[in-house]
Amino acid sequence: MTAEFHHVRVEVDGDVATITLSRPEKRNALSAAMMADLRAALEAVGASRALGVVLAADGPVFSAGHHFADMAGASLSETRRLFLACTDMMNTIQAIPQPVCAKVHALATAAGCQLVASCDLAVAADTATFALPGGKGGLFCHTPLVAVARNVGRKRALELALTGDAIDAQTAAEWGLVNRVVPAAELDEAVADLMRRVVRGSAMSKALGKHGFYAQIDMDQPKAYDYAVELMSAAAVTADAQEGIAAFLEKRRPHFHERP
Repeated sequence: MTAEFHHVRVEVDGDVATITLSRPEKRNALSAAMMADLRAALEAVGASRALGVVLAADGPVFSAGHHFADMAGASLSETRRLFLACTDMMNTIQAIPQPVCAKVHALATAAGCQLVASCDLAVAADTATFALPGGKGGLFCHTPLVAVARNVGRKRALELALTGDAIDAQTAAEWGLVNRVVPAAELDEAVADLMRRVVRGSAMSKALGKHGFYAQIDMDQPKAYDYAVELMSAAAVTADAQEGIAAFLEKRRPHFHERP
């Protein structure tokens, strides 16, 4: 990866790429420029040989959500363009083949909370909080609610959105917004440990699995099974699947070669 970004930082350590929101002086707000950089970085990492992605942030706030200066005095077409860009960026997280884990050390609010909810996995420090604050103001969190509701369910999502109140990290874990909570001093190691386990095995298999999960999760059960049967049947005859089967039968370590 040779691209240069102004609002995010990309670092690669072994099999894992870390994309860091790097505008702490702006509370890592998702301005139009930040979202463009973040989408481009995700696409670059997605096309790379990285096997996993960590989404992190600099400074005292993970992300304060949309940059209100982008909306002040804007026309309908301008605001639509902004929210479509945000949706495209969020969808890119789920479209790239690698598992993406949010590393949340502090407040993730509004579209920042949506960003966490859009990631495949999330680990939070016990110092993190989460909110959809539009319910306290004049602009309801319509688009953040799409992702958050798919993590926490209807009643809890509406409690977040209607009250605008923040929840702590432990509550976020109990509600399903994050996978686990650890002491702040242990956040780096907890994310690294999860990623070590996430990237083992066949990268191609995981890419198919991630794509398949998001394709079927909102289908009704008969349609989901129809889709999954066809996907798993096709997956079973790939080189990596056959290598995994042979390795199991021959009681040896598999050697995977396919890339997503």
